[in-house]
Amino acid sequence: MVRVLLVEDDDAIRTSLSKSLTAAGHVVTPLASGAEGVAAVAREKPDVVLLDLGLPDLDGRDVLAMVRAVSDIPVIVATARDDDASVVRLLDAGADDYVIKPFSSAQIDARIRAVLRRRGPDQQGESVLSLGALEIDPRSREVTVDGDPVDLTRKEFDLLLALSRRAGAVVTKRELLAEVWGLPWGGGDRTVDVHLSWLRRKLGETAAEPRFLHSVRGVGVKLAPPEPGA
Repeated sequence: MVRVLLVEDDDAIRTSLSKSLTAAGHVVTPLASGAEGVAAVAREKPDVVLLDLGLPDLDGRDVLAMVRAVSDIPVIVATARDDDASVVRLLDAGADDYVIKPFSSAQIDARIRAVLRRRGPDQQGESVLSLGALEIDPRSREVTVDGDPVDLTRKEFDLLLALSRRAGAVVTKRELLAEVWGLPWGGGDRTVDVHLSWLRRKLGETAAEPRFLHSVRGVGVKLAPPEPGA
């Protein structure tokens, strides 16, 4: 049973979607404003948020930022814009997935199940991953280097975790876009490059002098422990 927080100001859509998701076995809390949604995230701790971007009181992107400031809960955003740049910006801002209007209740249900598969059970069952001085705890989402904590954003952590699950292997940017950003068609290499740059800086390395993150030109990137003596 999944607890869904539905933030949608259109009465007809909110009522229809609440009924269909309830019929699918979910527990739905329907709300009409962004302020109510942010408060409910902290108060009710739902399993997933379905967030419409066109809200009457707050811009949906601001609501997403507020939710991200207090919670790591999966968020699916509903938007009328389907161009790649807009979608990438939403995913970079902290959305876990998105749907383009108009959408069906079956599509929403499938998206909910997908984000929970990606973010729930897998991480809960994983133990701490160690690569030399680098330690990654999927359950607490904490990272340390040489015993010192590393403060990562959600996407930086998800990127590092995706690479750690295939440590020693070269992972392509398309694979990372699909797994971390939910963009299976590619086209967002710059997004991966930017986040890799931020991640390297926080891990205390550079592309020219890598310690853990090794780029393979024209292929992708590999996470590996430093060579002995490095």
